[in-house]
Amino acid sequence: MKSLLIVILNFIALVIMPVVAQAQQSLVQDPVAFEKEHFTKRCGGQASFGDGFATERDINNDTLTDIVVNEGEITCKGEKGPDCTDEGCPYNFYIHVAEGGYILVATAQIYSYDFIQRFGNMVLVMKMHPHYCDRTDGDPCEITVRVRGVKFVTVSKK
Repeated sequence: MKSLLIVILNFIALVIMPVVAQAQQSLVQDPVAFEKEHFTKRCGGQASFGDGFATERDINNDTLTDIVVNEGEITCKGEKGPDCTDEGCPYNFYIHVAEGGYILVATAQIYSYDFIQRFGNMVLVMKMHPHYCDRTDGDPCEITVRVRGVKFVTVSKK
């Protein structure tokens, strides 16, 4: 009886869990409007967005234009970059998928980022707080990632 119950629970978990996981990655039709609406509500209608708030760029080398949102370009109730700290500002990375719409695939607390070409592919070099490279001080940590599909793959840290 006990083993039958375990089999039933395992079956339910196998059927339900993929549906739950898929729901967490829902498509957003317009990430810029989505983010602006969120911060406008959060800031009680007193939000403004700088020119560098949203950047369109193909970050995963699939020829579709993706979007990077820089929360440091938000002014909320007179405070610029309300979620920025000494570790940088939150950046949200949205990947444009072939089915239509965008998926938020990563949020990173970074100082800045650059796109450079390495071995024929564009890679993302993020400048981050030194502790991300297991250092306590000194120059910012540089983490290089290649975005494959909807996954960030770390290439190097220095």
